[in-house]
Amino acid sequence: MNVFLIDADNLSAAAWVDEAFRVLEESEGALPVRRAYGSAENLKGLADVLRVWAVRPFVNLSLTKNTTDIALAVDAMEFACQTPAPRMLVIGSGDADFVPLVVRLRERGIRMVCVSERGKMGREAVSAYDRVILVGQEQALHEASMTAAQAQTLDAPAVLAAARKTTAKKVPATKVPAKKVAVKKTATKSTAAKKTPARKTAARERAPVVVESAAAKGHNVDVAAILQAMPALQTGQPQSLGAVAKALLDAKLRGKNMTSTKLLKKFPQHFELLPIEKPNTVQYRPSEEAS
Repeated sequence: MNVFLIDADNLSAAAWVDEAFRVLEESEGALPVRRAYGSAENLKGLADVLRVWAVRPFVNLSLTKNTTDIALAVDAMEFACQTPAPRMLVIGSGDADFVPLVVRLRERGIRMVCVSERGKMGREAVSAYDRVILVGQEQALHEASMTAAQAQTLDAPAVLAAARKTTAKKVPATKVPAKKVAVKKTATKSTAAKKTPARKTAARERAPVVVESAAAKGHNVDVAAILQAMPALQTGQPQSLGAVAKALLDAKLRGKNMTSTKLLKKFPQHFELLPIEKPNTVQYRPSEEAS
């Protein structure tokens, strides 16, 4: 028997959970026991994907301290004490808090597998598992491409400065009669006076590239840019508002002073925020014109 226990407070995006199930079923076989532990808010955001994969949700007690990790660990130990014990137990979290549990179950001969979003995997936890599966490949590739583009943008002023230094090299002066020298000095002064505003203008033109991009200010942000930053929205399934907010911030589509809800509400025909009073999920709905 194979068991998959998901920490929904850690593996909290529907796209990550869906990818985890597809990879596990292809490489490890069937998963008869499927459970997800988390707060009511996070489990609600995963409702659709949990229904698709027939996962039983276990809501935390409403306490001041989050109890997800303990609830998952207690059930994992209970499964390990059954006869026969599970052949494999998968923990859907990269949290290093689970390492003592993993080591204990591995000593009992249970194959231990971890599924984690690649940005949340604790390095010290990797060696404890027999196998680690990282999900969120599309988002990681998108972030890498964004980083490369930003690096090229930041290098542009340096290239321009180097070109200006090369152009500014003085040509050796030729000896001329004394009368002509005076005329030449006058011409040099007038030329210098004309060139000064041009340097200031060029500096002003370069400044926006270094200080802040147009996307960071919130300009030129459209539906396509939002979907590129959070590809999981294209599935049409509700996504955690927290995950979407982080993706928009990482993609420089919003600044730290702009909330994700304010940005998404600019496109009411495409993005639905639920519940209306205190939204915690986002669902993409293609407009009739687009279809």
